Amino acid sequence: MKIGIYGQFYHQHSEQYIQSILDALQHYDAEVCIEAQFLTIIKEQHGTISESVSRMGTFTQLDATYDLFFSIGGDGTILRSVTFVRDLGIPIVGINSGRLGFLATIQKERVTESIRQILEGNYFISERSLVSIVTEPPHPDLEGLNFALNEIAVNRKNTTSMIKVETHLNDEYLTSYWSDGLIVSTPTGSTGYSLSCGGPVIDPSTNSIVLTPIAPHNLNARPFVIPDDCSVSLKVSGREESFLISLDSRIATLKNETKITITKSPFTIKLVQLKDDSFVKTLRKKLLWGEDKRN
Repeated sequence: MKIGIYGQFYHQHSEQYIQSILDALQHYDAEVCIEAQFLTIIKEQHGTISESVSRMGTFTQLDATYDLFFSIGGDGTILRSVTFVRDLGIPIVGINSGRLGFLATIQKERVTESIRQILEGNYFISERSLVSIVTEPPHPDLEGLNFALNEIAVNRKNTTSMIKVETHLNDEYLTSYWSDGLIVSTPTGSTGYSLSCGGPVIDPSTNSIVLTPIAPHNLNARPFVIPDDCSVSLKVSGREESFLISLDSRIATLKNETKITITKSPFTIKLVQLKDDSFVKTLRKKLLWGEDKRN
């Protein structure tokens, strides 16, 4: 078994959790590699890093030889992990050393027991759909990493004025949103940026996409859930010559009138979940559903 380990930041006690992972993995004869930049960060932050971590192999890119990919951090770290995994089909194990954690559901306090369950096969795979983007004309910053697990969003740039987002579905005109922007979200992303802008919570297994306007001046504009086999075409205009587009945490600047086409990606991301976890349980825990004295 070959396992990759990745993190974006040095969280408090990160070395402790990495050591716990290594201690658990050594009983299963696993080959463990750590992402090179993450290892550098840990060494800079923790001079007494254990010898076993220092002896680990490193990687800058993944290949199909990896069996599991451990993401240590929060949901943002998993979104970044997706850019390593891409379409390789490697299951991602999200260990939450951050805060909220809708995607990173394995709690750091239970990491040893959780890893034991995972390596013994006591888990299931939650497959998550993604959205991909094509622009006309092409943009170099969006080539290669042209997909997002949570959402693709257009936003105004360098202005307090609204932008107009002309929107078509399967080449049929829908509307023009006069707003700060528009979010095109997957079900996975429905509990992220889209939710904070008034979008609905959508079960990750649903075959859908949601369009959520950001602070729309069209007062009757509401989030719109559509089938994920729809093609969404956008064209942005406004007082400035350019606007921002984000793919999860990655941002680029596009010129006005650039044609943006968003479709469901041809591959999925596999998230490892323990058998006693579920999306409904996460909603109750993270969003405090049911926290009412009458319950």
